[in-house]
Amino acid sequence: QVQLVESGGGLVQAGGSLRLSCAASGRTFSSYAVGWFRQAPGKEREFVAAISWSTKYADSVKGRFAISRDNAKGTVYLQMNSLKPEDTAVYCCAARLGAVVTTEYTMYDYWGQGTQVTVSS
Repeated sequence: QVQLVESGGGLVQAGGSLRLSCAASGRTFSSYAVGWFRQAPGKEREFVAAISWSTKYADSVKGRFAISRDNAKGTVYLQMNSLKPEDTAVYCCAARLGAVVTTEYTMYDYWGQGTQVTVSS
């Protein structure tokens, strides 16, 4: 069982930066791939980035967002730079056992509650 807790969301102006954190419980955190997803009001859940031994990004965030992990701390980070109003959403992290990173949210078994990111124009 893995429990995930996100933090770091908030209100930022366009062009600004935020760093989200996803803190995981469990002693085998390094065995899990972790993804970030986001959902804006009235829109479908959207893949943002994922990491295991490799990383994957949505085209919409490539070059602006960076995902990283600290297995010793059991934490995955999402550094978000050059934020745009269209990045406004609730951001959730999710975990799945194994090394395969996938953009498909149904492949993830554990989810956090989410953190709100609002980018003002």
